Amino acid sequence: MSTSKSINLVAGKALRETGAALKKQGGVEFFTRHRPVMQFYGAKPFTTNDTFIAPSASVIGKVTNWDQSSIWYGAVVRADSEHSIEVGFTSNVQDGAVVTTLPESATLETGFPPKTYIGHYVSVGAGSVLVSCRIDDLVWIGDKCTILEGSLVESNTILEPGSVVLPFTRIPSGQKWGGNPAKYISDLSAEEKGSIKGKAEKIFEQAWEHLREFLPVGNTYLHLEDLEREGVEAIQG
Repeated sequence: MSTSKSINLVAGKALRETGAALKKQGGVEFFTRHRPVMQFYGAKPFTTNDTFIAPSASVIGKVTNWDQSSIWYGAVVRADSEHSIEVGFTSNVQDGAVVTTLPESATLETGFPPKTYIGHYVSVGAGSVLVSCRIDDLVWIGDKCTILEGSLVESNTILEPGSVVLPFTRIPSGQKWGGNPAKYISDLSAEEKGSIKGKAEKIFEQAWEHLREFLPVGNTYLHLEDLEREGVEAIQG
């Protein structure tokens, strides 16, 4: 980024923050115009009619969200390089998780493109971070896990909360891993394997309830109407 562009960005941000502070002091109320789904350099995320993207989530760029997938509050799915991200059927990215890819110029030692693939019936726990990795179908990723570039998590797998999967790690099917760095713990029982799909389906049921509340055209105007009824001056922030 050029020096002049950097200066313009910093100056613009400073002016916006100063203006916002002055308006707040003057008693002006703000309502959000956050865009949960954002096009980036011509690449627009693909979603289906039953994909739930929370109002405070951010889905950016070359992202595909398949049927019954859900991106929860504060989560970020950011494909702002040439590398894509895919979220499979009935899979979920829970609150505050981040799914992204390596920069455009990056390559993997394996020779495969550094995209991020999340298969079907996958639950990505709250606060987790996934970078240019492949998650096969039927995987339960616990809260605050980190899965780094080039990693492969095969189907019917559970990662315990807080696990860190180092770059280019392969986690075989039917196993439970955990720790930092993540290591083998045990084979999964039939009951544990069944719980993976059940969890993903339960999260979709919750997502459907939220989807019904969040109108397709956005609902910021409802907040604005509430403020106007209270006699408060309001502007988009």
